[in-house]
Amino acid sequence: MDTMEGKNGEYSGTINCQGALLDLSKPVIMGIINITEDSFFAGSRTQHIDLILERAAKLLEEGAQILDIGAQSTRPGAIDVGPETELERLLPAVRILKEHYPKAILSIDTYYANVAEQTIHAGAAIVNDISAGDMDKEMIPIVGRLQVPYIAMHMKGTPANMQKQPSYEDVTQEVLDYFIRKRAECLQAGIKDIIIDPGFGFGKTIAHNYTLMKKLHVFHMLDCPLLVGISRKSMIYKLLDTTPAEALNGTTVLHTLALQQGAQILRVHDVKAAMEAIKITQYMNAL
Repeated sequence: MDTMEGKNGEYSGTINCQGALLDLSKPVIMGIINITEDSFFAGSRTQHIDLILERAAKLLEEGAQILDIGAQSTRPGAIDVGPETELERLLPAVRILKEHYPKAILSIDTYYANVAEQTIHAGAAIVNDISAGDMDKEMIPIVGRLQVPYIAMHMKGTPANMQKQPSYEDVTQEVLDYFIRKRAECLQAGIKDIIIDPGFGFGKTIAHNYTLMKKLHVFHMLDCPLLVGISRKSMIYKLLDTTPAEALNGTTVLHTLALQQGAQILRVHDVKAAMEAIKITQYMNAL
């Protein structure tokens, strides 16, 4: 992990994605490709290979630098489809995407170590784990051996039960303490590029989510890139009394707030709007 001191103390450097160096001195976009019919946002669902390629082309054209591919829903109450089904969906997608877009950086959204290992060997370059290794104890050791960037997300519980009355005495402190321990575990396993995701919407109430957003800058003390995934989530549409389909404007507002606090990676459904938020925020910061 090549680090430098960034503005406002945030991480500023590069991560090594299977030989491709991704510069995080400026924010980057991770575009979402869901190979499932169970995603909470219908606009991101795609299963047929032609539709996967079509969505990837759109995301890359609009400015995404990472494509995050998931093969099962992690919405509240979602049922685990298992690693075999994930691999059946993911491996063909990874291979065809690398064939058509060889320079694209592919991230795999999974909490199964075997799925991570096989898809990395197939051409993916980042592992995105919503459980930070807590749902498969082999995940962190395997990522250490694979020597790829690892996105560790905080989640209280599992997708099946995480929204059943989540409680914290101090959500920011508890999530920060969790990542202090998790970062040490990842470093001990040999993972060089650790990316932190506070886990908006995963085992948190609306108030917990907005408290974390307000104090997002605190997580820069970990000296790791900071990923924010709030695109069209319930913390937006429930607060506004709308739907995921109507949550783009609220998403852009929160992206702007996250960028002002130094978020390096935005995980999004709508790349064009996120890129505009980055462009405006970067212009303001340069004045």
